[in-house]
Amino acid sequence: MRIDIMTLFPEAVMAMLDTSILGRAAERGYIRIECHQIRDYTANKQKQVDDYPYGGGRGCVMQVQPLFDCWKHICQEAGYRVHTIFMSPCGKVFAQEDARRLREQERMILVCGHYEGVDQRFIDECVDEELSLGDFVLTGGEIPAMAVADAVCRLVPGVLPSEECYTEESHWSGLLEYPQYSRPEVFNGRGVPEVLLSGHHANIAKWRRKQSIIRTRLRRPDMYEKLEFRTKQDQKLLAEIEHELSESE
Repeated sequence: MRIDIMTLFPEAVMAMLDTSILGRAAERGYIRIECHQIRDYTANKQKQVDDYPYGGGRGCVMQVQPLFDCWKHICQEAGYRVHTIFMSPCGKVFAQEDARRLREQERMILVCGHYEGVDQRFIDECVDEELSLGDFVLTGGEIPAMAVADAVCRLVPGVLPSEECYTEESHWSGLLEYPQYSRPEVFNGRGVPEVLLSGHHANIAKWRRKQSIIRTRLRRPDMYEKLEFRTKQDQKLLAEIEHELSESE
């Protein structure tokens, strides 16, 4: 998996993505992340990448020429048109299913916008999809690009020790992850649930499944409504949950 990030701040991006788990994965050859300074592709000595918008309005817009030439250079280097994603508040909200889909890409480009946006002609010509982190606006596309790169790369085989590192996490199966505990056994009077100390793997698995269902129902009813519980075990858990919740009201 290779990710090329088009940005005005390559040092800031690589400072984050070149460390910890992703840094080690890059050293071992599982992933490769390259940043490209958009200013290097400007056609003027001042390395200007923005200008006032046609039609008037506040702020400036990133110009199409440096964006296009940077994108073209990456694609020429690859030898084909690389799947290109523009990080935009106007895009589809990024979700775990997108991370699973994008990890199948051999290579992709993440474009970081700035100012009041980018020239629409670049989007029309070069961008395959637009993604957003949510219904809010940031000062630039670097943080969203780093988030997408991290979410996708950690699913690449070899980056994490095993698939269980992410298949039991929140959003993989439509449920939020169950609560986690570590040492000490008691902290400020709060103890670890007894079932986790029992060593009984079946009971622990049941408890974790039950907690995931409860957490999803209470915190993310939108996700909970999409779930289908078909097994007898889940039906029994649902009955227990309904009983417990009704007693607590």
